[in-house]
Amino acid sequence: MSTVLPRRSLGSVFARSFLVQGSWNYHTMLGSGFAFAILPVLRALSGGDRLRLDASVRRHLEHFNAHPYLVDLALGATIRLEADGEDEETVHRFKAAVRGPLGSVGDSLVWGSWLPAVSLISLASVWMGASPAVAALIFLALYNLGHVFLRVWGFQTGLREGRRVARYLGMSGLGAWTERIRFTAAGLLGVAVGTILAGEGGLADAGVVWGISAVVAFVCGLLVGHRVWRPTAVALVSAVALLATWGFVV
Repeated sequence: MSTVLPRRSLGSVFARSFLVQGSWNYHTMLGSGFAFAILPVLRALSGGDRLRLDASVRRHLEHFNAHPYLVDLALGATIRLEADGEDEETVHRFKAAVRGPLGSVGDSLVWGSWLPAVSLISLASVWMGASPAVAALIFLALYNLGHVFLRVWGFQTGLREGRRVARYLGMSGLGAWTERIRFTAAGLLGVAVGTILAGEGGLADAGVVWGISAVVAFVCGLLVGHRVWRPTAVALVSAVALLATWGFVV
């Protein structure tokens, strides 16, 4: 029989999920953070039995890894399994089964699509006249809106679907959203490049540093762009930070 969990405990788990990477290590990876996040629910389910609570926490200190923004999906589903009274082996197998898909889907959606798209929006805004401070605010607002929405959706879906969450993930359309965001990011890249070239002196008007950077980026994109999405995302974020710093210094 499923146990009705206090809203306060569920809210506490969701809040703690933002710190799931705080105790990341090579042994358990996100396992320690997962146990820390789910602790309020385990405490509610233990009924004040310290030995039962201790055993429950130890079970969740096992190795676990997933994308940090989709870990809420696993947290919600695991909470549902625990509340339904599933045995330890079932919970263990479930967590082992979902960690791979949650990692690959999250990496592709967030690091490979959402982060570059938001970075390009910020870059394009600078070249179209926005101040570096405004560009930084645009980046922070859009990026956090997307990642918080993903966390809320994941947690609610996990609580609702329980062990069926893996099948639901395949039907959720996250893959389609990834492709849409990538398509949009490609368009934004065209806007950013177009605004640079539209200057009085074209690309040369941007200065030697930007000119050389553009040539290097173009060549790298042609050769290995399809295999280096994460370095590309890092480069874009670094560019936004440099533009903001330059604006404040000048």
